[in-house]
Parts: sequence; C-alpha cells; structure tokens
Amino acid sequence: MINLKFSCIGSFMTYCCALRLKQGLVFISDTRTNAGVDHISVYRKLYTFGVKGERFICIQTSGNLATTQAVIGHLENHLALKQEPNLYSVNTMFEVAGLVGQTLRKVIADVTEDTQEQSNYYCSLLVGGQISGEEIQLYNIYPQGNFISATSDTPYFQIGESKYGKPILDRALSYDMPLDEALRCSLISFDSTLRSNVSVGMPLDAMIYLKDSLEIPKGKRINDSDPYFQHISKQWSETLKKGLQDLPKPTNDYFE
Repeated sequence: MINLKFSCIGSFMTYCCALRLKQGLVFISDTRTNAGVDHISVYRKLYTFGVKGERFICIQTSGNLATTQAVIGHLENHLALKQEPNLYSVNTMFEVAGLVGQTLRKVIADVTEDTQEQSNYYCSLLVGGQISGEEIQLYNIYPQGNFISATSDTPYFQIGESKYGKPILDRALSYDMPLDEALRCSLISFDSTLRSNVSVGMPLDAMIYLKDSLEIPKGKRINDSDPYFQHISKQWSETLKKGLQDLPKPTNDYFE
C-alpha cells in the first residue's frame, strides 16, 4: 500500500488535451504544479508506454500529484515485475482504460475509505493509443475509475483548466482535420489558457501519433523560447485584433 496521507497539499491544476482524429492522435500537456504561490514546480504529466509494432499507449494526468505518481508507479511496477494484468498483457485499449481506472480507484481507496475525504486525492486521466488489429482509441478516466470514449462527433477531451482553451477547439476542430492543422489548433488552445490562467505554465509536452504506425513517438518539449510557438502566439493575437476590427459596426439601436 502506498501512503498518500498528507499529500493533498501536493495537489496541482494543469491543462491537458488529447484529440482522436481520422489520421491519428494528438496529445499536449503543460508541466506546472503548485501547492500555493511559494511551491511551483515542473513535473511531466504525459507518459508513454508501448512495444514497437504491437502497441502504443499514452497517459496524461491532472489532479493530485501524489495520486497520479502512485498510479503511474503501479502501472510501471506491474510491467517491471511482469504481474498480470498489465499494460502489455491486455488485448484491447478498452481493457487498458479499465486497468488504469481500476488502478486509480485502488490507489485512492488505499488512502481512505471515507468518500468525502477521497475527494482530496482525486485526479483525472486521459488514456489514448492503439493496439495492433484495433482502431485508435481515446478515453477520459474519472476519479471514480469509470471512463468514456472519444468519438468522431466528440473527437477531443480536456482535463484540468479547460475553460480558456475550449472555445477554439469547439469552433475549429473536426474529426477529419489533418494532424498538422489539429496541432496548431491545440497549441492555440494552450496559448489562450497560458494567457488567462497562471496555474498553467510552460514548458509543454506535445506528442503526435500516426494511425496504424504502431511507433512510439519521441514527442517534443516546447519551452518559452520555442520560435514556432512564439510565432503562432503572436500571429493569433494579431489575427484576433484584425478580425475584431473587420467585424461590422453595431447598428445605432444598440446604443439607444
């Protein structure tokens, strides 16, 4: 049993989004954690697992840091010790989501059986990937261990501080969107969040998975000085200002 008592002060907010599209998967997470203004740190919140040519699995985390690290630790331990079921022994992504949800539920239950106190240790997870012979999948796993799947009608999930980055995804994203365009859309979603919420911060971790490749992507760490991110952030701000100026002026009855 992993003792997480007194770890609720290690809670953090974050922003993660994941897209399940026709061509593949897009994952982006920030790295800021905080337990008050005096305790701000950088922790990776995007984890990858896989066997080249057989399966790729990505897990993103948001919520209590001790809980998320315990969940990832349990999953890694089961792989290292070859304890089944594990992420490499299950047969479908649905079973992967079930295993992650079960692990999360157990970690929280090991801390306390008091359902009200358990809320201090809650976290949310996004799990996406592909197993050979299956379609790509993306799941949103709730603190209670249950989960829902992304569809062509709802091709993305967010966890953490989602409200600032949601409008661009709702307005622009579609299931058929090419991956490069979807990545731009997601990065603008993060740029909007970074400007409006200090609990989300750089650097960002981004990863693109091509459908049916069964490769383990290297991913990219995006820092404050990243020239591409700086460029699209500036261009997006200028585009919004110009778009506002180009809108027709309100009619006189708005001022009556």
